[in-house]
Parts: sequence; structure tokens; C-alpha cells
Amino acid sequence: MVGVIVRRLGLSVLALLLVSFVLMALTQAIPESPARAVLGSDATIEQIHDFEHAHGLDRPMPIQYVAWLDELVLHGSLGTSLVTGLDMNQRVMAMLPTTLELVVAAFCFAVVLSLLLGLLSALNENTWIDHAARVFAVAGVSIPGFWLALVLVIALTVDNDWFPPGGISPLSDGLIDHLLSLVLPGFCLGIFYTAILSRMTRSSLLEVLGTDYIRTARATGLSRPLILIYALRNALVPVVTVAAMSFGYMFGWALIIETVFNIPGMSAALLVGINQRDFAMVRAVVFVLTLVFLLANLIADLLNAWLNPRLRRALK
Repeated sequence: MVGVIVRRLGLSVLALLLVSFVLMALTQAIPESPARAVLGSDATIEQIHDFEHAHGLDRPMPIQYVAWLDELVLHGSLGTSLVTGLDMNQRVMAMLPTTLELVVAAFCFAVVLSLLLGLLSALNENTWIDHAARVFAVAGVSIPGFWLALVLVIALTVDNDWFPPGGISPLSDGLIDHLLSLVLPGFCLGIFYTAILSRMTRSSLLEVLGTDYIRTARATGLSRPLILIYALRNALVPVVTVAAMSFGYMFGWALIIETVFNIPGMSAALLVGINQRDFAMVRAVVFVLTLVFLLANLIADLLNAWLNPRLRRALK
């Protein structure tokens, strides 16, 4: 197991380096210089050149990347914004808890509901329960999250005032108000992945229930709950992998949800950074989100190794 962790960590570090290098190259390829956003539209060419030289923006891209990587590895710094002058470490620490709380709430909702629906569908194959879960899954995949968010805001906040219209209430306002402010954005963010995971749980569980060792377990007289536990342990292996990927993808979809609900999180900051040509902000946000995505996949690999002993032996 230690060898598995070391190999996965090594691959994760390589992926982070590749993503950060490509991100640096993409931001450098944008023709408009950050100096224009800082100095204004009236700045002369000489002023822009002086600004770029003072901040090392006129150096070749590989040299700028090495300098950025040196600050990150040796000093743990994600850099400083040339547009706002703010430290990116402080900005990330201020914004990450908001986005992380939203994504975790949506992920927990998606996992719990999808496992329940998938289990009920598999145990009641081709019944009205299975058909209803299938209709729910099709609707969850088909309905755009931003459209659903706008509809729910109009129906449940503007017309009925059941939920806060936007933002996330701090815990200082009370636990109930805080949780209510997470309901709508968490639901809109998690509904798509609920549909995906529920159908995968159903298909995977049905496949395992049709294997020879499950039929042998039934023939030997094992109780149905015990057989179901054994079947779930094997059926959840692909579900855990997709769930980990879904957790990472949710940070991308949070860009839209945070915009609709006016939530000041990481994804909203990424959009502002792109509009303002704040490359330091873009690099910091994408790097942190990539790190979270890779950690989620590492945890998924460890969970799969624990669920499936054969997989654990193959990874040694």
C-alpha cells in the first residue's frame, strides 16, 4: 500500500507540473499584457515596456515558469497579483473554504441520493421504482444547471421567500440560515452527478448480482442483506472512481453556480481574474483546483484498493 501511495503521489506531482506549465504557456500566449490593465488604456508603449521589464514579464516563458516554480516550491508562495497587488496565498485561503463547503455539500447530496436510487433500482429492476429513477436520471443529465438555478431562484426565493436569494450566510447568523443558503446552490451543483452516479450504481450492482459467486452465495443459504453487502463492496469500485472525478469536476461547474447565486468563491474569482487579465489569480486558482482534483483521485484509488483485495494485490 505504501508503494501505491508513493507511485500515485509521483504521478500527481508530474501532473501538477504539466498543468502549471501549460497554464503558464497559455497565459503568456494572450496578446494583451497585464500592464495595460494596471496602467490603463492611456499608457504609452514605453510605459508598458518599463512595467514588463520591472516585473520580469519580458523574459522568455520557460524562465518565468522556473521563477514561479521556485517561489512555489522554496517559499510556498502562489505569487502576487500585478493587477490588485494582493498576495495569492491569502486570497486562496479566503476563498477556498466557501467553494469547498459548497462542493462538499453538493457531493454529499449526490453520493447519498445516487446510492439510494441506484440500490433501489437494482433491487427492483424493471418496476415502477426503476423507471422513476431512470426518468429522474435523464432529467438530471438533460437540464442545464444554470437554467435550473434561475428557475429555483424565481420559484423558491422571489415568489415564496423559502430560501435566501443568493450568497452564503455566515455561521454567525445561525446554523439554520447557513444551511438554508447552501440548499439551492448545492442541489443545482449536485443534481447532474446524482443522475450519473445513480445509473452507474444500478448497472454495476446488477452486473455483480448476476455473477457466479453471488448465485453460489444464494445457493448456500446466505441471508439477502449479507449477500447485498458483499455485492456492494465489489459494485462500488467503479462508482468510487467516477465519484472522485465528479468531485473534481464540481469545482468547474461551481463557476456557473457561484455566478448565479452571487457566491464569492474560488470559481467566481477565476472568472474575475480572466476578465481582468490577472494571470497570477488564474494560475493560483487553477493550480489549487488541480491539486484538489488529484487528491480526490488519490483517495479514490486507496478506497478501491481497500474495497477490492484483488486490485490491492495488482497495485503492489
